[in-house]
Amino acid sequence: MAQNPFDQLSKQYLEEFLAPLGTVQRQYEIPGEAKFVDVWFVPNSKRVQSSDLGLLGRMVQKSCLLEPYRNTPTRTEIRVAVMKLVWIQEDERRKAQQEALPEDELPMLWILATTTSRPLLEEAGCMIKADWVPGIYFVPSIFKTAIVAIDQLPETEETLWLRVLGRDGTQERAIREVLALPPAHPRRNGILRLLANWKVRIDLSELQDFSDREAVMALSEAFLEWERQHEAQVEQRVRQEAEQQMRQHEARIEQRVRQETEQRVRQETEQRVRQETEQRVRQETEQQIKREMALKLLSQGLPLEVVAQTTEFSIEQLQRLQDTL
Repeated sequence: MAQNPFDQLSKQYLEEFLAPLGTVQRQYEIPGEAKFVDVWFVPNSKRVQSSDLGLLGRMVQKSCLLEPYRNTPTRTEIRVAVMKLVWIQEDERRKAQQEALPEDELPMLWILATTTSRPLLEEAGCMIKADWVPGIYFVPSIFKTAIVAIDQLPETEETLWLRVLGRDGTQERAIREVLALPPAHPRRNGILRLLANWKVRIDLSELQDFSDREAVMALSEAFLEWERQHEAQVEQRVRQEAEQQMRQHEARIEQRVRQETEQRVRQETEQRVRQETEQRVRQETEQQIKREMALKLLSQGLPLEVVAQTTEFSIEQLQRLQDTL
């Protein structure tokens, strides 16, 4: 199957929405056949369906094949898509090891057509259902197939995510609706990223497919908006990392200053204590020496006046020492 920008966008786009809800396989190969399904989706029964998917969310509540078409699908393409569905249904039956699966357990085929033709819809026996929005055409129920004419969908919030896969004016208006969403919208940035990537992949020869210049301009706006947001996110990240590094640097400086201050205070305290201790010990030692000298001189019977001059003790101190002899 030839790959083109729309083909790649449509598959990536659907995967962006459906991956959180179940198993998505792009280019799913039909077992035993040289055929591929664009998107094969199996919902996870344990996960709650997202309410913001609108019509797309309603379509994928059960296992289904999704086949997007950039141009009006031909009769052959419709037949091949239905044939893929039958092969998938048969493979699911074999996996379940049953003679037949209940009708409500059979996978559904959704043909996503940017536009379609009235003769084709009539030949396929398509019908509309009152409980579905206009633009959804159901093939007779035995085929478990529906054709979504994207250009006929009402332009409401419910259909926005499908209309982005449209073309020309339909797609242009849908892209502008995406651009108008609040910056904090959970889907906005992801869709802009995909649209920006799609624009990058389009070369001059492929631009011929865009008959409406407005669609190209809207796509360019989506690219510029995504680029602006990307640059803003990069700038914010750089600023946050710079602030974090500055805080870490300041913390290291503060810690170093605190450590150096504590060390200096400790050293000064130790030095002061050592000096005071040395001085006290020196004074006590000198006092002890003079005391012993005074006692020796007093024991030799020298007058108190002479001993006082020699030892620098007062007469009263010498008298008290003399009493200890």
